Amino acid sequence: MAASGLARTPLLVGAGTLLATVAVAVRDPHVAGSWGACPLHLLTGLWCPGCGGMRAVHDLTHGDLAGAWGMNPLLVVLLPLAVAGWAVWTWRAVHGRRTQAPRHPAWAWSFLAVIVSFAVLRNLPQLAPYLAP
Repeated sequence: MAASGLARTPLLVGAGTLLATVAVAVRDPHVAGSWGACPLHLLTGLWCPGCGGMRAVHDLTHGDLAGAWGMNPLLVVLLPLAVAGWAVWTWRAVHGRRTQAPRHPAWAWSFLAVIVSFAVLRNLPQLAPYLAP
């Protein structure tokens, strides 16, 4: 496959992400009901790992790092890693190099452990003032 064909997917992912980010920047998720609500939180009262993520992205697009951290610190930490991963994927694709998934699943299990741990910790009453949105 030609380099341009390889680059199509990461470029489309980047364009879609950019469009979604612009939508969240323009329509403020801090306004109740503007983007709906988390079904898990509505049904159980528990904060999922993604709760506050849209508000964090909105705050980041407006230069409010502290506000974003207050909404979802995990997203603020992982977002630069995701952007770096996308940049490497795109660079490799543009230069005709395929990107293969890691052969050992330890990275995926580690990522899952971080997500689950964050979900548990942000729902503990002692940590909720620091981790809940």
